[in-house]
Amino acid sequence: MRVLGIDIGSRFIKAALLENGELAATRMVDTSFDPLERCKELLEETAADKVVATGYGRHLLEVHSDIKTITEIKAFARGARAMFPSCRTIIDIGGQDTKVISLDDAGSVKKFEMNDRCAAGTGKFVEIMARALGYSLEGFGFVSPEGRRELQINSMCTVFAESEVISLITKGAGREDIALALHRSVASRVLSMARRVSLEEEVVFAGGCARNGLLKNLLETGTGKTINVAKSPEITGALGAALYALGR
Repeated sequence: MRVLGIDIGSRFIKAALLENGELAATRMVDTSFDPLERCKELLEETAADKVVATGYGRHLLEVHSDIKTITEIKAFARGARAMFPSCRTIIDIGGQDTKVISLDDAGSVKKFEMNDRCAAGTGKFVEIMARALGYSLEGFGFVSPEGRRELQINSMCTVFAESEVISLITKGAGREDIALALHRSVASRVLSMARRVSLEEEVVFAGGCARNGLLKNLLETGTGKTINVAKSPEITGALGAALYALGR
């Protein structure tokens, strides 16, 4: 039996295909201006027997293709637990929201915090700030905190923060110093959310921003805990949806 989990995010659509219960393939494509068409292409490619969708755009498939959906919270809980069986806390900095999810011993969702009202502290915020400083998204997370000048970014609003960045540049601040200050502001917001859900080990950093090594290090320093990152952290939600489709 072939089952497919699709996570329709604001920036990327991720897919995880399970064949006879084992992960057989993964895909990640740009969401683009027509996410429904991209999803149809993935469905044709995989020819799955059963599909479950999650993510902000999941209702597109529910309405147009009669495909079952689950929330991102449930999908990430299942996916993270499959990757790290002892997982008790999940941090996900997604394209348009940030989530911190607390699980009980059995892996069920106990409590969660989500920021989805604006781009503050989300993956989109990180992407815009990287571009403002002339970094690639991948290179943005390789800034070393050692020997950096202490700078403060006062606003988490993307528009106002970008204005602060431009102001700091015109004052001669180094871009590495500004990059570190931006990462610290994102980490501070996540840590504030984490404290409200009672952070417990084992902690898993999921989603595409988990590839940002500086963010991971700042979160580990702030929590005093080891934070685990899977080999392919961006497929966590898609894997969770696929497992839900399988009935596990």
